[in-house]
Amino acid sequence: MKKIFSLLILCISILIFSQEGINFQQTSFKEILAKAKAEKKIVFIDAYASWCGPCKLMEKNVFPLKSVADYYNSNFINARFDMEKGEGPQLAMKYGIRSYPSFLFLNGDGEVVLKNMGYMGEEDFLTIAKEANNPKYATSSNKELFEKGEKDPEFLLNMMRLYADNDYDLAKKVSERYFEVKKNDPLTKDDLGMLLYFLKSPNDPNYKVFVNKKAEIITLMSEDIYKQFDANIKISKILETSLDQKTGVINDAYFYKNAIPLIGKDDAETALNRMKVLFYPTVSNYTGYEKAALEYYKNSDSFDTEELIKAAWIFSEHVSNRVSLKKAEEWAEKAVMKSETAENTYILAKLYAETGNKDNAKMYAEIAKNLAVTQGKDATLATKLLETLK
Repeated sequence: MKKIFSLLILCISILIFSQEGINFQQTSFKEILAKAKAEKKIVFIDAYASWCGPCKLMEKNVFPLKSVADYYNSNFINARFDMEKGEGPQLAMKYGIRSYPSFLFLNGDGEVVLKNMGYMGEEDFLTIAKEANNPKYATSSNKELFEKGEKDPEFLLNMMRLYADNDYDLAKKVSERYFEVKKNDPLTKDDLGMLLYFLKSPNDPNYKVFVNKKAEIITLMSEDIYKQFDANIKISKILETSLDQKTGVINDAYFYKNAIPLIGKDDAETALNRMKVLFYPTVSNYTGYEKAALEYYKNSDSFDTEELIKAAWIFSEHVSNRVSLKKAEEWAEKAVMKSETAENTYILAKLYAETGNKDNAKMYAEIAKNLAVTQGKDATLATKLLETLK
C-alpha cells in the first residue's frame, strides 16, 4: 500500500512539474494570432532551432521559473516554433530571424511590437516582457499609434529599430519625432547610432540635432570622426551618384572632381574610403575592401573597437595577404584588450592561425571556446579551429 501511495505521489509531482513554466500553445500561427486578437493580448514567440545551445539553456533555466511563467502565462499568448521545421522557415523569412534564440512579441495582426534575441537571465527576460506588455500595443498597430501622435520615447526608439530595414522612410520620420521629443535630454551612444543611421543630407531635420549637439557628440566619438561624418553628410549626393549600381564599382575620378571643391582633398579621400568600407562587403568586392580598409583604419586608435573587430572578421574570412592579415591582428588585439568576448577572442585566434602564430591561435581559441560555453553561446567555430591546430 505504501509503495502504491508513493508511486501516486510521484506521478502527481511529475504532473505538477510538467505543468510548470511557460504554457506554450500547440497550434498554428494563424490560430495563435486569432486568439490574441480575440483576447486583446500580445503574442510571445520563442523562435528557436533544435541544435541551438542557448535555446536549450533558455528552455531549461529560464522558461520554468515561477516568476517568468506567472508573468508570461498571465499576459501573453505564448508559442514556440522551430525555425527549421513546419511553419518555422516561413516565419523566419517574414520576421527576418537570423540568430537563435529570437524572441518576438506580436499584436493580433502579426505586427512586431518588440523583438530581442540571445540568451538572457530571469531579470532581463521579464524586463523585455514588461516593455512589450503595454495595452495599447494589443489594440493598435505601431503605424496607427505613430499617426495618432504617439511621443513615448521608448515606443519611438523601438519602432525605429523595427522598421529600419523594411521601411526606412517611415523609420526616418519616427527618428525625427524621437529626437524632437528628446531634444533637451543627453544623447546616449545608442541615440547617436540612430541619429547617424537616419542622417543622409544637410536638409534633414536631424542634421540640426547633429550640429547643435556637437559638444555632446564629440564626447561619444572623436572630433576627427565627427568631421568625417559631417563631410559625408555634405557630399552624400555625390557619393550616391559616383556609384554604379549595376557593376557595384565606385567612380573615384567623378567623386574627387565633385567632392574636393566642397570638403578638400584629405576629407574627400577619407569619405571615399569610408564609403568603400561600408559598401564593398555588400557586393563581395573584398579586394577593393581590403585596400580601402587598410587606408581608412591606418590610425586605428581613432576608431571604436566594435568597428575594428568587424573589419578584422572580414579580413579573416576574405583576405589572404599576410601583411594585411597582420594589420587585422592589431585591430582584433585592440578589441580583445577592451572586451574579451567569445566572438572577439575567436576572431583573434583565427587571424593568428592564418598568420602562422600557432601558439597564440591555440591559446585564444581555447579562451573563445571556454567563454562561449560559460555564456551559453555556440562554441562550434572555436572547437573546429582547435581541431585544425592539433
